[in-house]
Formats: sequence, structure tokens, C-alpha cells
Amino acid sequence: MTRSIPRLAALSAILAGSLMLQGCLVGAVVGGTAAVIGGTAKVAGSVVGAGFDAVTTSDEETKAKREREQRDYEREQRRCEQRQARGRRC
Repeated sequence: MTRSIPRLAALSAILAGSLMLQGCLVGAVVGGTAAVIGGTAKVAGSVVGAGFDAVTTSDEETKAKREREQRDYEREQRRCEQRQARGRRC
């Protein structure tokens, strides 16, 4: 019985330490400033904000994607025209 108390205390310390390290890791990934200044609520908000930014696209990204698709389409059309000029099918 007396040996189980130190083991329980050590296990509790390890679990508490690992939980604290997880918070530090999230803060480092999201940004050190948010973790230092904001505390738990701001870190959680930063994680949500970073997740939102990761799944949404900006207007610039959308425009770049359209331009890339247009260039690819035009390239394929030129190749098709070249094949047809040689008597081949597209």
C-alpha cells in the first residue's frame, strides 16, 4: 500500500507534465506569441483560426488556380491542333 502512493504520485506528475507539453507544442505550432500572451483560450482560438485558413482559399489562390487551369487547357488545345495538322486524332 505504501509503495503504490509514490507510484501514483509519479504517474500523476508524468501525466500532468505530458499535458502541459502538449499545450506548449500547440502553442509553438500556432505561434509562440499566442501561447505566451493569450493563454488557453487564445491558443484554442488560434488553432481554430489556423484550421480555417488551411481549409479556405483566398481570392488570389482561386485566381491563380483558374489561370493555371486555363494555361493547361490552352496547351492541350495547341497539342491537339498540332496532332490534327499531322493527320492524327486528338
